[in-house]
Amino acid sequence: MRSYRLRSLAVAAVAMLGLAACGGGSDTADDTAAADESKASGSGAAFPMTIEHALGTTTIEAKPERVATVNWANDEVPLALGVVPVGMAKATWGDDDGDGVLPWTEERLKELKADTPVLFDETDGIDFEAVADTRPDVILAAYSGLTQQDYDTLSEIAPVVAYPDAAWATPWREIIRVNSKAIGLADEGEKLISDLEGDIEATAAKYPQLKGKSAMFMTHVDPGDVSQVGFYTAHDTRTLFFEDLGLRIPDSIKKISEGSDKFSGTQSAEQIDVFNDVDIITGYGDAELVKTLEDDALLSKLPAIERGSTAFLSGSGPVATAANPTPLAISYVLEDYVAALAEAADKVK
Repeated sequence: MRSYRLRSLAVAAVAMLGLAACGGGSDTADDTAAADESKASGSGAAFPMTIEHALGTTTIEAKPERVATVNWANDEVPLALGVVPVGMAKATWGDDDGDGVLPWTEERLKELKADTPVLFDETDGIDFEAVADTRPDVILAAYSGLTQQDYDTLSEIAPVVAYPDAAWATPWREIIRVNSKAIGLADEGEKLISDLEGDIEATAAKYPQLKGKSAMFMTHVDPGDVSQVGFYTAHDTRTLFFEDLGLRIPDSIKKISEGSDKFSGTQSAEQIDVFNDVDIITGYGDAELVKTLEDDALLSKLPAIERGSTAFLSGSGPVATAANPTPLAISYVLEDYVAALAEAADKVK
């Protein structure tokens, strides 16, 4: 179910910003620049602004007009707020039509009547030359896996805003807060967070059977070798999202996550009973994986596997992709994802 809708915030943002951040933004007239400066002030933004993050301290001298984004999902913040990036990472997972743009991003671009930005192919790492060619004023990467070297190289192109604490571990609210602040739209970012929280609360309220149930998220499991099971820790955004839905993180996952900042881990099948406290298991997989787990002598003894309280997300389609919550994806697949978890919760007695 495609439940993403254009919010009043986005409408207002489009009216204010037009498409000032897309390719033609460099030719902005003086009166438009003055209006942008006024809007930045109205959003609680003050430039120059300094943002501290895990890879350093970034100073942005003036409100950016040309916004580039790298790695996963960072483009969704400016787009949600009506700002079209000059360039963004090409989608290679969850792209249902092969055009390099995720379906919720494509929908948002249509709503903004905007062309697709330049797509950076990151198959072999960040394409620094392609990023530089878009002549950005700022590069957003609040949710990313940038190395220090990546950051240093990108910083030669434009100010870079990296993740606050750890690679690939920025919760969706912080993705919005960090990236919206960097483009002078912090207040609009807070409104977006509030709107999404309302959507999440309203959807979760339809499924009271979720409340208080424990859930874990398995990473990709190889049906040909289930001697180890991968899972996301309490530091990963997929696991943290359970709490937004009224679920809870199992004590087993919390304990394993203590003393480490890693967002994933593995557990041997011989010690899989550590997860006996898990009510619901979700993750990436299909019917073949479910059958493999049910047929395995060790894994089939997991209570969640035995009673069938699982909600595996098939392949790399949009729903599986959006289980990692990001600003535009949340509302796009929220109903489908929560309904699948609720169906699994119904089997927990």
